[in-house]
Amino acid sequence: MNNRSVTKLQSGYALEQERNEIGAKRRKKLLLRRLVVFVLFAGVMSYFMISTLISQASSLDEIKQEQKQLNSELTGLKKDEKILKEEIVKLNDDEYIGKLARKEYFLSEEGEFIFNIPTKEKKEKTTE
Repeated sequence: MNNRSVTKLQSGYALEQERNEIGAKRRKKLLLRRLVVFVLFAGVMSYFMISTLISQASSLDEIKQEQKQLNSELTGLKKDEKILKEEIVKLNDDEYIGKLARKEYFLSEEGEFIFNIPTKEKKEKTTE
């Protein structure tokens, strides 16, 4: 092998070109570092934004589920309220109160006899 060394010219133009080349390498290295930092920053921000979005979506689903449950409960309570209001209206009627007392407490009017007929549930208990 030939080991020839090439001598460099020490002209102003050659020195300037060498400095420009070193500067270009330095700028390229800094650009690469800035891009890496930017990509890392963008990745971290994307992770936090996506995780926040997912957590908000799951909490929104839980809230919607709870809202459905509460709406069905509200519907049931409104039905109960309507029944109770009807019961209040009926309880203001003396005839209904008398009928209720005879039915629940086995009270009778004069000359009236009460017969207690067992229901199916009571018949099943007695046959066992």
